[in-house]
Amino acid sequence: MNVADEILFKRLLLLERRRAERSGSRFAIVLVDMEELGSRLGADTMEGVGQAIGASMRETDITGWYRSASVLGVILTTLNGAGRQTLENVVVERTRSALSRYAPAFEAQHVWVSCHIFPDDESAERWDKKAERTLDELRENGRTRQSSAAKRMMDVSGSVMALLLLSPLFLSIAALIKLTSKGPVLFKQRRVGQDGVVFTFLKFRSMEVNNDPTIHEKYISKLIAHELDKSEGTYKIKDDPRVTSLGRFLRKSSLDELPQFLNVLRGEMSLVGPRPPIPYEFEKYSLWHRRRTLEARPGVTGIWQICGRSRTTFDEMVRMDLRYIREQSLWLDVKILLKTPFAVFRGDGAY
Repeated sequence: MNVADEILFKRLLLLERRRAERSGSRFAIVLVDMEELGSRLGADTMEGVGQAIGASMRETDITGWYRSASVLGVILTTLNGAGRQTLENVVVERTRSALSRYAPAFEAQHVWVSCHIFPDDESAERWDKKAERTLDELRENGRTRQSSAAKRMMDVSGSVMALLLLSPLFLSIAALIKLTSKGPVLFKQRRVGQDGVVFTFLKFRSMEVNNDPTIHEKYISKLIAHELDKSEGTYKIKDDPRVTSLGRFLRKSSLDELPQFLNVLRGEMSLVGPRPPIPYEFEKYSLWHRRRTLEARPGVTGIWQICGRSRTTFDEMVRMDLRYIREQSLWLDVKILLKTPFAVFRGDGAY
């Protein structure tokens, strides 16, 4: 029985997670933590232990090293309605049987078995928290700390430069908002950022104060469920009655987005990345939709803004964001930033 090495196993785990997100089917990963035992038996013997445990599993299961010669993982691709406790019991029994060939029975006390089912409404929160380190390792973009630091450096320098150069425009827009409608200059809203962290998102106010957000929540529900008529627009509401006359110009020209440079400076957003969803929008996402939010810092601009904006469907927008997450680099960010002014000038799909 072949046991996948750590790199291959984590790649297979990633693919199985993606499959589950798309299909809605469930799978489980069982982790057999034998770190203490491994220190006694050695790496070569642990390979034999891994093969023995793998041989005791079903042909459809995938066995590999979650952590080399230390923590064995078994991906159970078909659950047949079995719960966590049942799966743990079965794997514990088979693990002990396999271990009996290599170590005395008392050594079993140094082995811990845990089972994680995905997706599982009952324990989805527990999975996310417990597996966060693993998901960081599995993400396909493979960013290094060095590239992340370089991206952050570009974000800080770019946002500071934009705030300084555009300060006269900031003051002019602020004055026009105060002169044309009652209410604050800035619109503040809770948005979901990377890893599900909620932050205060800033825009120039383009709507009347004390408006009813229900119209947008219903619209988003229909958008995600593919229930919108083409005449209604895509992603943004056409002829939104809550928007002021000045607000329509600010939205069409994307000038309402300028305060987000403050979000970038605070580290809540990046210059380039997926747009951050509102919490009620995020709650309606399918599992694969959530990757666009969880796996990257949200941005002021992105691939969707330069390639589609409101002319695309919701799923197409998500696929664009996921492509960016897979391929992101400083050079790609620079190209998107250079193309953004032209997209704004054209105004295609902006409402």
